[in-house]
Amino acid sequence: MINSISVGYGSMSGAPVVAVDDELNAEGALVVTCFPSAGFVSSIVAHYLVDRLGLTFVGGARGAGLPPVCLVQEGKPLPPLRFYAGEPICHMDRCDKVVLIASEIQVNADLTLSLADSILDWVEASGASQVMMIDSFSHGPDQAHSIFDDDESDESMLGIGSTDSAQETLEQLGVSKLKHGVVGGMSGVMLGECRRRRIDAMAILAESGGDLANGAIPDARAAARIIERLDGLLPAIKLDTEPLLEEAQRIEEQIREMMATQLNQLKMDKPGVESSGMYG
Repeated sequence: MINSISVGYGSMSGAPVVAVDDELNAEGALVVTCFPSAGFVSSIVAHYLVDRLGLTFVGGARGAGLPPVCLVQEGKPLPPLRFYAGEPICHMDRCDKVVLIASEIQVNADLTLSLADSILDWVEASGASQVMMIDSFSHGPDQAHSIFDDDESDESMLGIGSTDSAQETLEQLGVSKLKHGVVGGMSGVMLGECRRRRIDAMAILAESGGDLANGAIPDARAAARIIERLDGLLPAIKLDTEPLLEEAQRIEEQIREMMATQLNQLKMDKPGVESSGMYG
């Protein structure tokens, strides 16, 4: 049975409502959030964790401001913002469960604060221990990193912690601290609200490669770098990144083929270059 929980908000307020299985016990859980990000990094991580950790669908969020759509998976409808849960063995003092919040649909800016409030109200009411936000960033076309390389420098993976405890966890995971900067979207709003509410929360942001991966091409390598860090939290379950790296290679080969085709076409379109008239 799905039970609606929206601590601090009435149903007439118009704020999004978190609706989860009333049998879900999230006491002490690590809550992982994966909202849309550059290179689809957070979405890749979310789908990987659901599959690898055997997480099950337990509910979602609903509200007038959320996109009027449903996702369909194996013939069954799912809300655009979904909650999954499971009980893998966790390497954090108070964590023995994982709740994953995932969405592939961009949240409207006008809705971010109310949605963050509803989610964090649920986090506090459920007794979850920590929040981890998965996100990515891109410096643009002039950055050194691209989806074609294996860049594992400190600058390619950055972390933010709302409390001293969260920052210590990031340090244990080998994630460098983002000392100065701006984080937008749901992750930015939730980080600020978590500090205000004194909720242990951290964000891990992987650098995603430039124009090619910025909202257009999946950056599986960046997702793999995040999963390698998360592997330290779940020692009883090996988070194998090899399938993601194989997918990255497949995507890279497709991109190179498309780029080569475009370059050949540009050469053919130049004045003075005649086509042979033969194809195939």
